[in-house]
Amino acid sequence: MATIDGTTIIGESILISGSLNGDEDLTVRGRVEGTLTLTKTLVVEPTGIVKAEVQVKNCVIAGAVVGNVTATESVEITREGKMVGDINAPRVIIVDGASFRGRIDMGEVDVESERPTSGVTRTMSRSSAPARPALRPAARPVPEKKAEEKAPAMAKPPVPPAPVAMGAVKRKVIVKRK
Repeated sequence: MATIDGTTIIGESILISGSLNGDEDLTVRGRVEGTLTLTKTLVVEPTGIVKAEVQVKNCVIAGAVVGNVTATESVEITREGKMVGDINAPRVIIVDGASFRGRIDMGEVDVESERPTSGVTRTMSRSSAPARPALRPAARPVPEKKAEEKAPAMAKPPVPPAPVAMGAVKRKVIVKRK
């Protein structure tokens, strides 16, 4: 390990296994396994491999990370970066070409103060998890028929109805006449 300008560097041939805590920036070029807790920034370079539960201020992943990452500010996965695990951070950047498998939690969203500008409405459930937006199909304009089209020689197949919003249930109603 070396320290350059307040940043600790774990070299390519170094393996650290266990719990790693610190109050300065850390650059990983080697391998870290276990838990990693920092009050500053973690940088995993392309040669770096981190198999750990990570808690940091900022995280930049250009190497490989296997485990959950919790950051108080941001997590960025670069083009060379690979991550398998969950991310919990208010700001997440995944660059085109990066590999990521897991879940992202960017914190709670205040729906009341952030009204959508489109026609899509969002609702909050009791568990305070954001619900999927309610989608409504767009109304189709009905073209007027000309006199020739009213009685065609060959009947055209009927136009299918507009799509039903996801989650809606189609019901068939049967009316009995006496």
